[in-house]
Amino acid sequence: MTTAVRRLVLLAVAGMVMVSMAGPAFAQESKSVALVKELAAAMDAAKLDAIAAKDPASEDTYYAALYFPGSQLLAVSARYEVPVLLDQRIEKQEFREVYTDLNSACMPGTRVLVMDIGADGLKPRKEDNHFDSYDTGSRSYAFDGEWKDQKLASEAEYGKVFAEADALYAKILTALINQAKKR
Repeated sequence: MTTAVRRLVLLAVAGMVMVSMAGPAFAQESKSVALVKELAAAMDAAKLDAIAAKDPASEDTYYAALYFPGSQLLAVSARYEVPVLLDQRIEKQEFREVYTDLNSACMPGTRVLVMDIGADGLKPRKEDNHFDSYDTGSRSYAFDGEWKDQKLASEAEYGKVFAEADALYAKILTALINQAKKR
């Protein structure tokens, strides 16, 4: 084998190793990217910094978000014991109060918080020295690409957690977009 052929083989092997290291968690396309853009545009147009909506498939589950333009979107989902109170707040467009209630007075163990740093949709790994996170109440996950540091069994498990977080975030964003369109 000539030196040139050996180099070519080594480069090919190195490329395959790098691709395999990227793994399934990093190959996923985030469902939330386009939805965040749509929600941000609606909130900017309405000059809103908070929005809230009821989960259309549940009697006592609500979603709310705080929006910091170009910086971050904090979204919460939780069940609430007295739905009529949050229904009234949403009707009065007291969205920030709904966000606060969902973070502090929700049914125990039901709160989920998504921190979208950059307000650009969930990303499975650190970008531009920042990363998104997902807090299920019983466990927090940092989407920084470091699955071992989070004591996850495998990169595939990390990918599964990311996919679940992104799917829930997309569901939250869709409900919030529908609420923003009602204004």
